[in-house]
Amino acid sequence: MRLLPFCIILLLVSCSQEEVKILPKERNLIESVYSSVTIQPDSLYQVYASVSGILEVNFVDEGDLISNQEQLVQITNSTPKLNTQNAKFALDLALENYYGSATVLNSIEDEIEAAKLKYRNDSINYFRQKNLWDQNIGSKALYDSKKLNYELASNQLRLLQNKLNRTKNELQTAVKQAQNYYQTASIATKDFTIHSKIKGKVYALYKEPGEIVNTMEPLASVGSANRFIIEMLVDEVDIVRISKTQDVLISLDAYSDEIFKGHVSKIYPKKDERNQTFKVEAVFVNPPDVLYPGLSGEGNIIIAKKNNVLTIPKAYVSQDNKVKTDDGLVTVVTGLQNMEYIEIQSGITKDTYIYKLE
Repeated sequence: MRLLPFCIILLLVSCSQEEVKILPKERNLIESVYSSVTIQPDSLYQVYASVSGILEVNFVDEGDLISNQEQLVQITNSTPKLNTQNAKFALDLALENYYGSATVLNSIEDEIEAAKLKYRNDSINYFRQKNLWDQNIGSKALYDSKKLNYELASNQLRLLQNKLNRTKNELQTAVKQAQNYYQTASIATKDFTIHSKIKGKVYALYKEPGEIVNTMEPLASVGSANRFIIEMLVDEVDIVRISKTQDVLISLDAYSDEIFKGHVSKIYPKKDERNQTFKVEAVFVNPPDVLYPGLSGEGNIIIAKKNNVLTIPKAYVSQDNKVKTDDGLVTVVTGLQNMEYIEIQSGITKDTYIYKLE
């Protein structure tokens, strides 16, 4: 084996150790915040039943366009219908007791008429006897008897009038309660037909005819047919830099060669404690022709942008904002930055050679 001359080895080592130097360069710089992206229809919501039962029929299929208040599903359950019938019977009875020809009130009113006659008669007898007694005519016992009968008749009449008023109030309350019960039962019966709350599209049906339906599980998923929302998850360290109307650049896995523009439309103020992120929504400026719920991709929310600024690669700047030059380490003032480059506002010029930090 032949050995290389020592001078050649030294030359190779010195060349390999020679530092690469570059000059700062002017370029357009955009600073952005990265986020994951999921596409969802606008006004997307889960359809729930307010009653339990058996799913009788789905009036729509997945992918159907629907109008506001259009029927979606029908549920069957005999219990609410029976409750409605019983409520109707109770209402009819309450109305009959209050308005009917043989009501409780009529009997009390008859008693009051009889009590009035007795009161009037006892009143006449008492005051006649009182006049005689004032003239010292008649016995004390007879006077006291007439007075007692008069007072008893007066009390009886007053008690019957109070009974009439009390019974009337009780019957009125019974009628109102029966009416409320009947209305509630009727509404519960109507709740077995579920209607759409928006004009849009059916994206999913979760139950088939014959399956049990309860109030805890969704029956369908409904949302806008042609308006989609860009859902983004932004890290908590970046959320304070996000504001409404900021531009967004979106790349979707389904459209790998295209970049779509949008703008921030909503910022949710509550943090998701599970992944320490905030939910941000954006809308497309020019959406793709075809979109489906759940399409994923990446987004960059534009925080700031400048044209023709002096930049260097981020790898050439230390954490304490120093760069290596022919004159040694120099402190620089930085500005915007993206994943690759950082703006240099002062400290070096475009003619200053810099070296990559080890």
